[in-house]
Amino acid sequence: MPWGYTVPAVAAVLAVVAAEVLLLRTGLFRRPAYWVTMAIVVAFQVPVDGWLTKLSAPIVRYSPAGITGWRFPWDIPVEDFLFGYALVTAVLLLWERGKSRKDFPMGIVKSRSRRDRR
Repeated sequence: MPWGYTVPAVAAVLAVVAAEVLLLRTGLFRRPAYWVTMAIVVAFQVPVDGWLTKLSAPIVRYSPAGITGWRFPWDIPVEDFLFGYALVTAVLLLWERGKSRKDFPMGIVKSRSRRDRR
């Protein structure tokens, strides 16, 4: 399949964004801390991924038919950034979702105080 790595990478990003916007609604995308986190992830991803995928001596090789061929910076396939974004964002969304449910295990809602029951 042409672009066999590109299509799933784009689909992963779309699925994660759709999950947040349509289902989870954690508000993660509105938080500056999320965007700082993503900048930190990219800051570490670039040197590591650049070393792994550099065209002069690649450790990881991609089929030319499976990717767009767009590489930036240091020969990193653009698809790696898409998958990285989807992976990290999915984990953070599930973390946020889990935090909100920790207060109410197994769907049990906290009971009201005696004063509120009157």
